[in-house]
Amino acid sequence: MTKDLYRPPAPTPIGPVMALMRSLVAGDRDLLALIPKQAYHSSVAPLGFSRRKIILVNDPAAIRRVMIEEVENFPKSDLMVGSLSPLINDGLFISTGETWTRQRAMVDPAFSHMRVNRAFDAMVGAVADIEARWDILSDKGKPLSLEREMSHLTADIITRTIFSQKLENSVAFEFFDAWASFQDSVATIDLKSLILGKAWTSMVQPPLAQEAAMVIRSHLGHLVDQRMELGAPKRADIVGDLIAARDPVTGTGFDREEIIDQVGVFFLAGHETTASALTWAFFILSQQPEMVQRLRDEVQNVAGSGGISFAVTKKLATARNVFRESLRLYPPLGFIPRVSLFDTVIQGVPTPRGAMVMISPWIIHRHEGLWEAADRFDPDRFMPDREQTQPPGAYIPFGLGPRICIGAAFATVEAVLILSRLIRRYDFETSNPQKVRPISHLATRPAGEIEMHVVRRREGK
Repeated sequence: MTKDLYRPPAPTPIGPVMALMRSLVAGDRDLLALIPKQAYHSSVAPLGFSRRKIILVNDPAAIRRVMIEEVENFPKSDLMVGSLSPLINDGLFISTGETWTRQRAMVDPAFSHMRVNRAFDAMVGAVADIEARWDILSDKGKPLSLEREMSHLTADIITRTIFSQKLENSVAFEFFDAWASFQDSVATIDLKSLILGKAWTSMVQPPLAQEAAMVIRSHLGHLVDQRMELGAPKRADIVGDLIAARDPVTGTGFDREEIIDQVGVFFLAGHETTASALTWAFFILSQQPEMVQRLRDEVQNVAGSGGISFAVTKKLATARNVFRESLRLYPPLGFIPRVSLFDTVIQGVPTPRGAMVMISPWIIHRHEGLWEAADRFDPDRFMPDREQTQPPGAYIPFGLGPRICIGAAFATVEAVLILSRLIRRYDFETSNPQKVRPISHLATRPAGEIEMHVVRRREGK
């Protein structure tokens, strides 16, 4: 059974010395190529090639300790703060302590707009727009860049949710280019930094990364300024609530830069996770015609030729499981670095104060002790009877604990709608499947462009 399952692109695990050499030769800062075979079997292991103590944690119980039970003792590391601060400064995603508590209280009302029943119309409108554009590409026989298109679509959806307005095509593609440039150039986890054990908060970001962050913040700032010029919020949406937010203790509100910071947090939470997973999902489906037919049959059985409503998405189990399996195989955040504030012991491994505690969804999701056929595409593993047999805490694409991604439910319904609508309407053919491989810098994404032909189906509605 296992040998018949599809193995999507991923580095072949090898020994630690060969993995180190492969990463050095590749020269593209890809951490996935650095992971030795032993990591997919161990529970907790120190990484011995860095001057800085790094503890790789794969055990679900230890992960719960770090991310839930003793979260105050293991804050986000200087690595993540240094990487994301050019985009969101000290926004909710990377703030800590009293700053995080204050921000969370002020931002709480805005979370209600991430409720799917309130945002579903925005999703439907954005999907209709991309279908209109793809119909033209299909008629002309022109290929598209899959990652670029998924980024465009999810950015449009979250913009409609935050600002109550659609994202113009030119701005959407500028945003994607800037985000891709930021990921490619930002000083984040790389082999040299790991070996030298540098402190990333003191690392000056490269000019390309700073420029890309400025472009992204400029676009978000322009949209924020448009709303702030209106005075009191005129629409019930995320940015309106952020403008109106007040500190429950002092009564002060967010200033302009702080609003942009928090908008950036919502944008990342509602955009990158889904765009990444959908890119991989559509690529995999282009290689798996039988699964495509299962999806189409499910939509036909549940919705017929009618529209896909919010109520219908709850019944599309196959589409939901394809999304969940894509997140398992290609978690948007391949690595979640924390830092230990005290000398401690994790599962028998001494962990000194200042050590980096590395939790890797990429490794955990492919850990051979936690998953059957761990490197194979098998959406049925999330069917209720099989899901019950999986260890708790072995699936963490949205993180875990109080810092879990705020867009998890939003992303799931969004993805089910997009998969179901687009699979029903188009056939997908990847032009360069043999060249597709994942890399992990800030996010897990294709190393190059996935060129896709979409062909409008005669029976597509």
